[in-house]
Amino acid sequence: MKAAESAPESSSSTERHAAVEPPPALPWGSSTELAWRVLALVNLFRLLIPLLLMVLYWTLEPRLVGQANSQMFFVTSIAYFLFAALSIPSVKRRWPDRLVQTAFNVGIDVLAISLLTYSSGGMNSGLGALLVLPIGAASFVVGQRLALMFAAVAALALLLQQAFTTLAATSDPGDFASAGIVGALMFIVTLGVAPLARNLRESEERVRQREVDVANLAELNQFIVQHLRESILVVDDHDTIRLINESAASMLYGNPVPAGVPLSEVSPRLLYLLDTWRRHSYDWQLSSLSLMTFDGSSLVQPHFVSLRSGGGGGPTLIFLEDTTLIAERVQQSKLAALGRLSASIAHEIRNPVGAMSHAAQLLAEAPQLTPQERRLTDIITKNGERVSSIINNVLQLSRRDSTRQERIELNGWLEDFVGEFRQTAQVDASKLYITTSAPELEVRVDPSHLHQLMWNLCENALKYGRKFDSNDAIEIRTGRIATSERPMLEILDRGPGISQPDAERIFEPFFTAGKGGTGLGLFIARELAQCNRAVLIYEPRQGGGSIFRLVFADPQRWETQ
Repeated sequence: MKAAESAPESSSSTERHAAVEPPPALPWGSSTELAWRVLALVNLFRLLIPLLLMVLYWTLEPRLVGQANSQMFFVTSIAYFLFAALSIPSVKRRWPDRLVQTAFNVGIDVLAISLLTYSSGGMNSGLGALLVLPIGAASFVVGQRLALMFAAVAALALLLQQAFTTLAATSDPGDFASAGIVGALMFIVTLGVAPLARNLRESEERVRQREVDVANLAELNQFIVQHLRESILVVDDHDTIRLINESAASMLYGNPVPAGVPLSEVSPRLLYLLDTWRRHSYDWQLSSLSLMTFDGSSLVQPHFVSLRSGGGGGPTLIFLEDTTLIAERVQQSKLAALGRLSASIAHEIRNPVGAMSHAAQLLAEAPQLTPQERRLTDIITKNGERVSSIINNVLQLSRRDSTRQERIELNGWLEDFVGEFRQTAQVDASKLYITTSAPELEVRVDPSHLHQLMWNLCENALKYGRKFDSNDAIEIRTGRIATSERPMLEILDRGPGISQPDAERIFEPFFTAGKGGTGLGLFIARELAQCNRAVLIYEPRQGGGSIFRLVFADPQRWETQ
C-alpha cells in the first residue's frame, strides 16, 4: 500500500517541478537590484560634490572655483545638495520608476554642473569633467540609445555654457576644445559601458535561472528526505534546522518540526554534541557521546558530516542512529572478545601482580624500613590491589551466563534488594529509601544482572554521591516514562555531581574521575542494561546532584516476540 500511495505523490511532485519555470527576461523599464544600487551610488556622488566644492572655495587662495560668479556658485551648490538629500527617500522606496528617476536626475546633473562650471570660469576650471560619472552610470541603468542621448545633451550643455562664458569675457575661446574633448569622452564612456552593462544583464538572467534551479532542487531534496527511512537532518552554520524528515522529528521532538527552527529548541543535547564535534572532530568519542530519544525509550548515536568541501564549519548533515538494536546484535561478539582478553589478562598479569603485592607486604613487615621506604611499599600494595580489582571486574563481566529474563514485580524486588544492601553496607533506612509513583510495576529482566547493576550504582552513590562531611540521603525512585509508559528506575543523590566533560565519558571502560576506582563499574552496569534491552543514562539533578536512570523495555512488547 505504501508503494502504491507514494506513486501518485511522486507524480504530483513531478508536476510541481515541471510547473516551476524561469521568469521571462525583465525589460529595461522594470526595476532591478543593480540599477537601484547604481542610482544610490550616483546620489551619494551628488551629496559629496557640493560639499567638496564649498571646501575648495573657502580654503584655496586664489580661488579655483566660484570666482566668476560666487552668488550663482553658492545657490547652485546648495540647491544641488538639497536635491541629492531629497532624492534619498525616492531611491530607498524605489518610486517613481527607475527610468523616470534616471532621466530626471541626469537633467539635474547636467544643469547643476553646467552652472557650477559657468560660475567658475568655464572649462578651464575642470568641473565639466564631473558629468562623465553621471552619464556613464546612466548607461548601466538605461538602454544604449537613451544613454547616448544623455551624452549628447550633456555635451551640448557644456558647449552652451562655454559660449556664454566666452561672451561674458571670463574665459578663453580656446576652451571650446576642452568642452569638445569632455563631450567626446562622455560618448566614449557611454559606448564602452554598453558591453559591460550587457554582460551584467546576462549575469542577472543567469542568476535568476539558477535561483529557479535551486528552488527545484530544494523541493526535490525535501521530497527525498521526507521519504527516507533513515533519520536525518541538516543544520546550517547558525545552528538552524534547514531540513529534517519525519523520522528524525519524531525521534527528537515527538512532533513535526518545520524548517527554520533553531536546533536548541528541538534538542539542546544534540546541539551540544554538534558543537563538540565541530571543535574536536579529530577526537570524537563515538562510544559515549549519544542522546536519548524524545520519549526516553532508547539511545541515539548521531553521525555528523560537513557539507562544506574540506570539512569544518558550514552546513552539517546529521544521521541519527538508534543504537538499541545495534547494541543487542554486537553484544555477543563483544563478550566473546572480552572473554578472550580477560583470559589472557588472568594468565599473564594476575599471577605476577599477586607475587608483586605479596612481596611488597612481606617487605613492609621488615622492622628496619625507613618511613620513605614504607610509603613506597604502601604504594606498591595499593596499586597491586587496584590491578587485581580491575582483573576481577573484567572476568566477572566476561564470565557471566547468557541473559535469562523473567517477569518480576520491580517494587517488591527492590524492597528485598535495599534490605540486603543496607545490611551489607551498614546504611540506615533514612539514608537509603524507595519512593514509587506506580504501585505495581512489572519488568522483564534477568534478576542476577539487575542485582549486579543496582549494587554497582548504589555503591557509587554512597561513595561519590554525598558531599564531604554530609549525611545526604540517597533515593531510589520507580515509575513510568510519561511519553512512552516504559518502566523506569532512578537513583538520585545530592552529591557534587559530575562535570560536563566527565559526564560524556563516565560509561567508558577504565575511565574514572575519582581516586581509587577501576573505571569499570558504570561500564559493566550499562553492558548489563543493554543485555536486557534496557537503557542506562546519566543526567544532572536540578538543585545539585546526579540521577542515574534505568529505562526498561516494555514487557508487553517483548513478550510477544
